[in-house]
Amino acid sequence: MIIDCAYYQDGRRQHVETMSVREAAAQCSKGGFVWLGMFDPTAEELAQVSESFGLHELAVEDAQTFHLRPKVEPYEGDIRLVILRTARYDEEREEVEFGEVSVFVGPAFVITVRQGVASDLHGARIRLEQRSELLEAGTNSVLWAILDQVVDGYGPVVAELERDIEEVERTVFAGAVAPTERIYFLRREVTDFYRAVHPLIAVLATIERGARNTELLPYFRDVRDHLVLVNEEVAAQRDLLATVLEANMAVISVEQTKVGVQQNATIEQLTILATIFLPLTFVTGFFGQNFGWLVDHIGAEWDFLALGIGGLLVPCIALFIWFRRQRAARRPNPLG
Repeated sequence: MIIDCAYYQDGRRQHVETMSVREAAAQCSKGGFVWLGMFDPTAEELAQVSESFGLHELAVEDAQTFHLRPKVEPYEGDIRLVILRTARYDEEREEVEFGEVSVFVGPAFVITVRQGVASDLHGARIRLEQRSELLEAGTNSVLWAILDQVVDGYGPVVAELERDIEEVERTVFAGAVAPTERIYFLRREVTDFYRAVHPLIAVLATIERGARNTELLPYFRDVRDHLVLVNEEVAAQRDLLATVLEANMAVISVEQTKVGVQQNATIEQLTILATIFLPLTFVTGFFGQNFGWLVDHIGAEWDFLALGIGGLLVPCIALFIWFRRQRAARRPNPLG
């Protein structure tokens, strides 16, 4: 879908309404340049643009494919294809949305093919149209405006990711267990963001070396300075998330150790109870047998107290003495 198409000459837009592709291609031979903006175009629309402006088929194929890394490719006819990754933070879902902008830059035209919701360039066009001195520099001024908006869009994403990382970091270093899945998700997002940011430094360096408009070089350097700063911040976030992940695993290990200690204490108590009741069960079971000797010889109360109750007390006293000796043996010797 064509979003906007305009012809620029002498630093000004020559008409208000959007031009058709054929009209725009016809203006390329009159001096000045054409800026054609497209969003998620169909194969038929790209084929028409390719035929009208003489784009290479491989360049058109690249514009239809979603890439993971920015790049710049030169083609015959002094045409360059610059692929950029855009980013926007979605506050509702708390995740980063990525888009892509493919920029065909020729001597007399600039064609932008946008994919994804995070790739709006309307602000770049409006800002550039307000600076006629830059528009007079030709198509490279459009490329600068697009790069500047894309890199400026990275700043809010870095800030929101920093906020998410700080929340997880506070949870982990407070001694609580943070959701490991959330940390992995953040690290994956930061890694994807790094793949969008870091290769763009080399792309900008290539564009600077090939720029013929010396008046635009300070503007390209300014964009590169901002990009280097964003790249350093994203790299630091990736390293920090690795540290947070290790700390979270340590907290999980400590919590598991506490649970294990509690389970061992419970098992020890149950073992003591079982040990106490084992001889008692034997005594009561023994005297509960209906042998003749037991029935005939144990009839008085003293016999019952001596053999029955005494038989229960003796193992209890023996176990008590044994447990005290075991506890004393486990105590550390203060003399070493």
